[in-house]
Amino acid sequence: MKKLIFSLCLLCVTMAAQAQFEQGKWIVNPSVTGLNLSHSKAEDTQFGINGQVGAFLIDNVALMVSVMGQWNDAYDAYGAGVGGRYYFHKTGIYLGAGLEVARLKLDGFGSDTNFGASAEAGYAFFITKTVTIEPAVYYNWNFDNSDFSKYGLKVGFGIYF
Repeated sequence: MKKLIFSLCLLCVTMAAQAQFEQGKWIVNPSVTGLNLSHSKAEDTQFGINGQVGAFLIDNVALMVSVMGQWNDAYDAYGAGVGGRYYFHKTGIYLGAGLEVARLKLDGFGSDTNFGASAEAGYAFFITKTVTIEPAVYYNWNFDNSDFSKYGLKVGFGIYF
């Protein structure tokens, strides 16, 4: 009986998610990097915010635009990027990739502009018909200085409309 109820719940979640990844839908994805677990050679303690907005150009494919801010002991960073997400068969599992530019203000050393690429894999878990919790693993590769490249786990929230 428990297996039947679990299967029905899983089917309902999949059916609810199906309508959210269609062409013409929008996604807003704010996250706070206080919920972020990452590692890089250049960072110690960090706090940041990240926001993404996207539109589904075709079913299961979203074009994303992002802005970010990070503050830690070594530097402050502000940036923007563009990328995309592909959702597998309307289940909520996605792969994303993008390009980013960030302006770093190094403590006592002036400022610098860095370019990079990012990749992530995650799951959009629908808690309501339009709101998700989105855990993901990611890698940010910095083209200019590998000390600023990092990998980690993050949790974001998504609003699909």
